[in-house]
Amino acid sequence: MSWLSVSPTSHFSLANIPFGVVSTAADTSPRPAIAIGDYALDLRVFAAGGGFAGSADIKKHVAVFSAPTLNEFAALGRSFHRAVRGYLRAVLAADTKHPELLRDNEQLRKAALVPRAEVQNHLPMAVGDYTDFYAGKNHAYNVGVLFRGRDNALQPNYLHLPVAYHGRASSVVVSGTPIRRPWGQILKDAKAEPKVPVLATAEKLDLELEMGMFICRENKMGSPVPVDEADDYVFGYVLLNDWSARDLQLWETVPLGPFTAKNLGTSISAWVVLADALKDAKGPGIPNDTPLLPYLQEKSKDNVVGIELEVDLITANGDKTTISKTNSKHLLWSWPQMIAHHSISGCNLRPGDLFGSGTISGEDSTSRGCILEQTQGGKIALKLQGGEERTFLQDGDTVVIRGWAGKEGALVGFGEVEGTIQPALPLF
Repeated sequence: MSWLSVSPTSHFSLANIPFGVVSTAADTSPRPAIAIGDYALDLRVFAAGGGFAGSADIKKHVAVFSAPTLNEFAALGRSFHRAVRGYLRAVLAADTKHPELLRDNEQLRKAALVPRAEVQNHLPMAVGDYTDFYAGKNHAYNVGVLFRGRDNALQPNYLHLPVAYHGRASSVVVSGTPIRRPWGQILKDAKAEPKVPVLATAEKLDLELEMGMFICRENKMGSPVPVDEADDYVFGYVLLNDWSARDLQLWETVPLGPFTAKNLGTSISAWVVLADALKDAKGPGIPNDTPLLPYLQEKSKDNVVGIELEVDLITANGDKTTISKTNSKHLLWSWPQMIAHHSISGCNLRPGDLFGSGTISGEDSTSRGCILEQTQGGKIALKLQGGEERTFLQDGDTVVIRGWAGKEGALVGFGEVEGTIQPALPLF
């Protein structure tokens, strides 16, 4: 319990303490903050007001709480993240041993505790590189069936390595940022010969329900990260929507994979839930009976983070339909395995690198993580509240993803990631 009033249904309980970057009308410079209940604790103001006086070790590094991103904080490593989160929990606890630092310090309390409704959220990290994996086996199988049939649904490599592609870091955006419908090349008639595409706006715009993970440590170029040490490279997690133009993707993806179908935008939630906050949410993922090469063999079998996930589709008329409920445990590969495979070539990871899990789908029709799966490629319309139907997203549609672990009173959640589709702009 906290001395600050926190609703038992809040994603931002004392058990959580997620980190983000905010600004206010009074001070428009982005700076680090934590979320607690309906408030954001401005860490720059808190530090300047002596809030970290109870820890000599943290005081040495308070400059990171004046930075415009969390990268410098992340780079200090898991033990420092753990110390800061533990310290802030102690300051905010109902039985705090440091009441003079914030609870009884009215001046600092008024300056540093800001209602979250009054802050603007920014991208929490400067994203240097973005890699999107394909670790949701149910999704990979369902999509494979659509395009290759049941006998060849999964490619031969799928059970041997975490498949991924390099995404576009520049178009990663924070929740609330509108997404423009893209232009691109589309093959209107797949049966025609010769195959000649047209330049058009995407008609098959889709969401992808994913988790995201930020890296906090650097490995030297040429030095792979051992799988059983890889968890120390995890800074924390976000919700992620990798918007996808399926008709662009179908034409361009062979032979080198997604390109413009994916770089139109990737939305992430504003608050980073630290790795330690979700240590009790770990468990097994989807079983993989395929013998793995040694570098992917983990000692722990409970390395997949389980987050309850929901997706709402809100039409331009305001009608809201929950179109999917699933859990992030439906992954074939763990985050440490993704890190180990990403770096096996000697690729050097850096603080702020973002990984996507790939679309997360459960085993039934109510738990599919994208509209492509739900409508079987647009063949079966998705029925919405208010009587409308969708085969893919329309202009004015808003997609909201929520995620959480734990129980009421101690929820560890992400808030949400939200984005609205805007019409394509005229060309040239």
